[in-house]
Amino acid sequence: MEAIFEELAARLREFPGRSLDLPGVALREAAVLVPLRVREGVATIIFTRRPEGLRRHGGQISFPGGVRDPGDVTPLHAALRELHEEMGVAPERVEVLGMLDEIPTITEFRVLPFVGRLPPDTVLAPDPGEIAEVVEVPLPLLLEPSRQRVERRFLLGAERDIYFFEYGGHTIWGATARILRNLLDQASGLPAWKGLCRP
Repeated sequence: MEAIFEELAARLREFPGRSLDLPGVALREAAVLVPLRVREGVATIIFTRRPEGLRRHGGQISFPGGVRDPGDVTPLHAALRELHEEMGVAPERVEVLGMLDEIPTITEFRVLPFVGRLPPDTVLAPDPGEIAEVVEVPLPLLLEPSRQRVERRFLLGAERDIYFFEYGGHTIWGATARILRNLLDQASGLPAWKGLCRP
């Protein structure tokens, strides 16, 4: 199982995430952390479900993260701070594996995703004001074709692929699904990953 994280970290060092290049477009900076860990011998990915009453993204499945504050030295600091505030996980508990592609959102943010590994014994303490539910998904399940679909929609002035993943009655879509798709694409050719996803 260790090889999965080592190979992914090496891949993200070799092919670091790309920054957005949108001249003339002003977007607010945000960052998220994609948390991975091993539970009972299976690699998992941790999502959160936002409370229904939130002004933005209420009820949606997301990764821990948010807007970069003036006190955040870098976007990574923002992602780790948000993980701590939302889930009770201290920054020093996170092994940062790398960065994925920065993405724009229709709510006028530019989101920089980081991938981090949590120790298996990490205790999650979600803030009920921020998190309605923690959704931890075994990674192999996200590779099953029956859990994935792509739809073409007209957004931001062009037709775009919109990704959807289904798990446990939840639908993962929007920016979270794009980040997840980028992660799966980065990892898909890794030897240890192929072994993980083999039925």
